[in-house]
Parts: sequence; structure tokens; C-alpha cells
Amino acid sequence: MSVVPTSEKGSPPVYREIAEALRSAILSGELSDGDRIPGENELMKRYGVARATARQALALLVNEGIAVAVRGSGVYVRGFRPLRRHGPRRLSRELWGEGRVIWQADAGDRAFQVEDVRVRETDAPRHVARALTLPEKERVVERRRRYLVEERPLQIATSYLPAKLVAGSPITEVDSGPGGIYARLAELGHAPAHFTEEIRVRMPTPAEREELRLPAGTPVIDVVRTALTADHRPVELNEMVLDGSAYVLHYDFDA
Repeated sequence: MSVVPTSEKGSPPVYREIAEALRSAILSGELSDGDRIPGENELMKRYGVARATARQALALLVNEGIAVAVRGSGVYVRGFRPLRRHGPRRLSRELWGEGRVIWQADAGDRAFQVEDVRVRETDAPRHVARALTLPEKERVVERRRRYLVEERPLQIATSYLPAKLVAGSPITEVDSGPGGIYARLAELGHAPAHFTEEIRVRMPTPAEREELRLPAGTPVIDVVRTALTADHRPVELNEMVLDGSAYVLHYDFDA
């Protein structure tokens, strides 16, 4: 890595220039997944800066999610290749209609798992009833689960479906069967034909930080998806919380 010059008036602060040099080393492969990043003492010596400046540079990388601080050990390159989440492809009928799960489109040949699946019937929260065009407090089936890739938790998802619509089907069970709930909705005569997604980025709650094992400063991506039938009847509301450092969101559009 090259020596970072002292910032002149109008140029970025020195700690940002040091962080950029370290970031370039990571992106170029000079520093690989899991490698220890030069610590405060080494940065002070290499760049002739104060400890506070070296500390700010390292903190910036940690806050960006490309490095992780290990207490008593140092700061390391965060070893994970982001998932490419292709919106249209992962929701295609060809996928779930053939008994495959949506997550196979995201993970490819990487090891993924679904854990902590919780299924219950409950009164619909107000916003859920509104999205599903149900009377307030109408009963819904709530399906909550957490997804992991290579043993790293990446997403928490909670689906809501009208209880009367899915009563007695495998959707009310922990294992909904091949193709997941969309395949089961199709068997019930309510196959999803349209989807809408709303996306926003925010900082996580303390509970989300713990459940997704997020380093300090890592944002999450909220994705709220509604599945509708061919006659535009809403049959599912899915609220997802994604680790913002672990995804590339990919969408294709015709002009």
C-alpha cells in the first residue's frame, strides 16, 4: 500500500485517505477474506499520524461492513461474498412451480439453511390487514424464519397470509413442502401472478443486530413484498430484514 500524503486544505481528512488505501488493498485482493488489517500502531508508523487518526480509519472500514473488529485481536477483512438478489428471477413461477425454493436463486451452489421457523395463527396487525384487504383483526397465519448462507445469518422474514384462505394446508405447518408457500397457494387455486416490493434502508434495532450478528454501523435493508393473484387479490405480505452488507439487489427492466 502506498504512503498517504498529509491532507491539504480542501482535500479529504487524512483518516479517510488511509481508509481508502486499506479499502483498495481489500478490493484488489492484496488483503483477502479473513486477513488481519494493519493495526493502529502500524498505521501510525507507516503514515506518521496520531493514534486517533489511525483509529478513525479502521472504524470507517468497520462501519462500512467490509471489516470486523475482534476484541483483543485486531481488525479483519470481513470474509463473505455478497449474494446477488435478482428480484424477477427469484420469484418466477418456473422456480417454485418446479418444487424449488426461492432461496436457491439467491444462494446458487452455496450452502444455505432456514432455521428458527415459527408458525402461528394470530389477529392481523392493522398494516397487515390493510395490505391484504382484510377486516381489522381478521385472523392470519404468520410464518417467521431466519435464513443463513455459509452459516452466516443474512435475513429475517415474516409472511402473513389470510387464515381462512390457507386453513388445513401445509402453509400452516413448519414444513410447507416442495416449492414453499407459493406452490401451496397454487394448489389452493390462488397462485401468485404479480408481486410488488418496497425497499428502504435503515439502521437495525438492537434485536435485529443480535439476530443477524451485525457489526456496529451495518445498515439493514427492509423489503416489503405483496403477492397477488391474477385478479390482483393479495394473498401474502412478506416483511424481510436483510443484512445490508451482504446483498447486491439486481433488477431488470424493459425500456
